[in-house]
Amino acid sequence: MTVTDQSGAPTSYTCPWCRMSSTGAATTCPSCGAPVDVQLRTTDSGWTQLPAIPDMAKIQFGQSSCQIEGLYVPAADLDLAAGERVYFSHHNLLWQDPSVSLSTMSLKGAWNRMMAGLPLIMLEATGPGHLAVSRDAPGEVVAIPLQAGNAVDVRENHFLVATSNVGYDWLDSGVWFTTSGSGGGARREGAGMKLLKMGLDAALEGSLDIGGDTGGGGGGETEWHYPLGRYLDRFVASERPGLVLMHAAGNAFVRNLGPDETILVKPPAFLFKDPTVRFQLHVEYPAAGMKFWRSWGNRYLWVRLWGPGRVALQSSYERLEDPGSDFTGTSGHTEYRW
Repeated sequence: MTVTDQSGAPTSYTCPWCRMSSTGAATTCPSCGAPVDVQLRTTDSGWTQLPAIPDMAKIQFGQSSCQIEGLYVPAADLDLAAGERVYFSHHNLLWQDPSVSLSTMSLKGAWNRMMAGLPLIMLEATGPGHLAVSRDAPGEVVAIPLQAGNAVDVRENHFLVATSNVGYDWLDSGVWFTTSGSGGGARREGAGMKLLKMGLDAALEGSLDIGGDTGGGGGGETEWHYPLGRYLDRFVASERPGLVLMHAAGNAFVRNLGPDETILVKPPAFLFKDPTVRFQLHVEYPAAGMKFWRSWGNRYLWVRLWGPGRVALQSSYERLEDPGSDFTGTSGHTEYRW
């Protein structure tokens, strides 16, 4: 919503997407990059398409700014003021000025991160100077301004960059199931692997972490599967407002769930949620005539989410691999047969 004076000049503007206020003098919201006075489009089913950040739009944070460049594979070009900092996964760094100082962030659970496919190195950049980060994949950049005390949970490997006043942690997704396999997916560790793990964690963290999954029984026959990924990234703005940028494949959509309102989402399409939104595995078994020894032909895996809070998904996503064999254990799930 834009408020104008008698001459029609804008005096204040509230972005319909991020709800942040500004003067409205620019063509895009300085907090999230959405076009000024964008008309949010909501489907009959309640999903709102996130407004795409226009090419060359600028987002302001502190004395620094970020310019989103490109439409097909966008990059975030950051202009850091002296002493201001951001952090990001090391493999997302596209280029930097020599004046920008880089250092590594301390991360817990290095072994578990590596086994889950999460980045082992998180870099912190300190201004003055420019640098750019990119996910190196088609899609959209999604900006989430966080007020003090607010948080957002992001699907692993979709985080792009965040301001240093936003705390970072990662937590178990809590959605998994196990099947019987031939041993290729087993989570058992021998003594040699444990020693390697201890040495890696000690080198990267200065502490030991010997947690992790172990398969039950002998022969390494238990395979673990994580439809949402093993972990979620959690970002929390503690004392001051902050900014989180993430990458969405395809288009991004968000829906506000009321208390106990539920929705079923294909797991790889999940993008982010409010911490108040809970979820669990859901399985559907349609009537498919003859039942084969493997159940993949008549089983659908979903994640059930319920409010209150926001949940977002992406329209392009990787294929969900379902081994098809019967569950030997789950994190807790609901099922429906039809």
